Amino acid sequence: MALGTRLAGLVAGIMLIVGGLAGQAAAESAVPAYPGDFPDPAVIVAGGYFAYATGHGSNLQVISSPDLHTWSPPSDPLPRLPAWASQPWTWAPGVIRRGSTYLMYYTAHHKAWNQQCISVATSASPAGPFTDNSSAPLLCQRSRGGSIDPQPFLAPNGALYLLWKSDNNAIGRPTELWSQQLSPDGRFRIGSPTKLLDALPAPAWHGGIIEGPAMVYAAGAYYLFYGASAWDSPQAGIGYATCTTPLGPCVDQSVTGPWLAGRSGAQGPSGPAVVADPGGGLHLAYHAWTGAVGYPAGNRSLFIDELTFSPGRPVLG
Repeated sequence: MALGTRLAGLVAGIMLIVGGLAGQAAAESAVPAYPGDFPDPAVIVAGGYFAYATGHGSNLQVISSPDLHTWSPPSDPLPRLPAWASQPWTWAPGVIRRGSTYLMYYTAHHKAWNQQCISVATSASPAGPFTDNSSAPLLCQRSRGGSIDPQPFLAPNGALYLLWKSDNNAIGRPTELWSQQLSPDGRFRIGSPTKLLDALPAPAWHGGIIEGPAMVYAAGAYYLFYGASAWDSPQAGIGYATCTTPLGPCVDQSVTGPWLAGRSGAQGPSGPAVVADPGGGLHLAYHAWTGAVGYPAGNRSLFIDELTFSPGRPVLG
């Protein structure tokens, strides 16, 4: 009996250690929530769930679900781009509701500048259509190669922020992640951008590229998730940093390797985004390659896993 008790305690201890090692413990063989091509996802709750992504034969994509498992066919929530933007380089939408208006921050190609920039479109419905009649981008760090991958973040005190990546690798430089406060209605920037994280100096697994930032406040800290390494390679993965405030400073916690690496059925994960369900539970949405790594044989499919924190670090389940 004493031996059985000791063995049970040992097994329990091993399980705790394994569960706390990394998000990779989520599943040995992953099953996508939506198997179609759905890169750079973002998910919100609006009388059900709405998920948004980079376009697949369209500007962008939106699908809806009552339960995060069964999804509608995709449609384009942004059928028309502003006059300054050109197809087909429209990427990575992030959506939030402010009052009765839904705001979609997204990446678009500036025709005159030949750079990727960030704009914002609005709609009365989470399904769209979203409209953007702007005469210029919301932001574009031209000296840093442009700006991409916007994600809004609502802090516990009600302040709204926008996170994004400066597109430095478009001009042969290591990339950076940024944050800036927005006006309460989400339409204007307040103050100046603050750098959250650099790809250099950084862990070797980053490959000089960090992108797709997403933030959540949990377990008494701000957690910054990000994708790193080449998007079209099996080496891509998701890391995280801890931040003191939504404007930093941030400390990278994924220094020896990705927090979430590829696994059977989900290679090269990236594009993280956090969503809270109506009960307060957290989930991490991200894309990973299914079928094969790279187009045209593979898809960057949508995965959604439960996200918890134990002890003081994120764990997928």
